[in-house]
Amino acid sequence: MSTAKTKKAKTPAKKGRGRPRSQEAHQKILKAAYELLNEVGFMALTIEGVAARAEVGKPTIYRRWSTKAQLAMDAFLSAVTPEIAFPDTGSVEKDFREQMYKIVKLMNSSRGEILATVIGSGQMDDKLIATFRENWLIPRRNDAKRIFNRGVQRGELRNDVEIEVAIDALYSPLFYRLLLKHAPLTEAFVDDLIDIAMEGLK
Repeated sequence: MSTAKTKKAKTPAKKGRGRPRSQEAHQKILKAAYELLNEVGFMALTIEGVAARAEVGKPTIYRRWSTKAQLAMDAFLSAVTPEIAFPDTGSVEKDFREQMYKIVKLMNSSRGEILATVIGSGQMDDKLIATFRENWLIPRRNDAKRIFNRGVQRGELRNDVEIEVAIDALYSPLFYRLLLKHAPLTEAFVDDLIDIAMEGLK
């Protein structure tokens, strides 16, 4: 009786030790995928390569991500999301300005090339562009909507403006320059965008 009780008592401890290992594997996979994205780009990224770098089996990856696109986006976002969060300065204009500075800094780094590659490759890959919209575009737009609504509540912005159009007016030019590279992405460019957009939004 005492032996059986002892064995039962040990079982939860074994399960408890397994969870951190699982989380550790998850983080190792994301880190490996992000490193390879920077080194070889999205098109050359493979699940096999990530598994080898993370020192896990392919089934361990596929249990968490069903496609390479999902893994790539999760790896990318886990690295960059903290860098591009909106501040709360007390001014909606400053909130947008400072967050757009962060986006420009990101786009001017090696991560910008990854972002451009994902968008470009997505034109020929329905799953990839759908993953991009779901994991990058929609969450970023939802963040922007919250800031916009905060500005309306404070009386800083008009309440009759179509928010979707306003967000497009602010952010689309950044992606236009990222993809076409016809002009530099700078903080001065952000300042011009903010000044023009805010004239119509206030």
